[in-house]
Amino acid sequence: MNHTLKTLLSHKTIRNYKSDPIPDDMLSHILEAGFRASTTGNMQVYSVIVTRDEERRKELCQLHFGQKMVEQAPVLLTFCADFNRFNKWCRQREAEPGYDNFLSFFTAAIDALLVAQNACVAAESFGLGICYLGTTTYQADKLIDFFNLPEGVMPITTVVLGYPNEDPEKVDRLPAEGVVHYETYKDYLAEDIDRIYHEKERLPETARLIKENELDNLAQIFAYKRYSKKDNLQFSKVFLDAITDQGFMNHKE
Repeated sequence: MNHTLKTLLSHKTIRNYKSDPIPDDMLSHILEAGFRASTTGNMQVYSVIVTRDEERRKELCQLHFGQKMVEQAPVLLTFCADFNRFNKWCRQREAEPGYDNFLSFFTAAIDALLVAQNACVAAESFGLGICYLGTTTYQADKLIDFFNLPEGVMPITTVVLGYPNEDPEKVDRLPAEGVVHYETYKDYLAEDIDRIYHEKERLPETARLIKENELDNLAQIFAYKRYSKKDNLQFSKVFLDAITDQGFMNHKE
């Protein structure tokens, strides 16, 4: 098995970190690996904000709902969709940009996520641990203010980066048949759903969560506790308002 494949198959989400600093040259290699990711039209419409300062990490910890790993780990990488730089380049070359729309936002968001994943794989190849923070989109408006992001720039995801202070088990994944479709999409019958989720629902961790949350099954934990409709609607509004404020919702000719 080659090194890259081994790194990918060995991925674990790390939530407890040592405070040991990451060497500058290692971080540079990780970022450079990110920049080699595929990108739409080779425009590179993304930016990466590196946070190392301890006090700023403490502030970011609060913005990320108090997740202690944010201030534990020595480096945070915030990946942004960024048309600000590209728009300025266009205007300085007498080319009027037309990237103030949702399609452009989506394009830049894809670029940012591709860069983030490349950087994560590179980091893990160095023996570092990583964790993606979904709270980036929940708190987009506050992060825009924190980082002083200009129009045309949106935070997309944050990656915690550092030396692991734990060795957790790998989290479960659905079997390939649950996520792979050949030639056309094959919708799921009730028996397919039962089979695909069978192992996940039988895990000891699942039994613990059901008891802890006093619910009947794992699906109810996701729907009513972890990602409720109320929360989804609230955070969707925050995110859409932020996208609008950052200049990505013009749909006029």
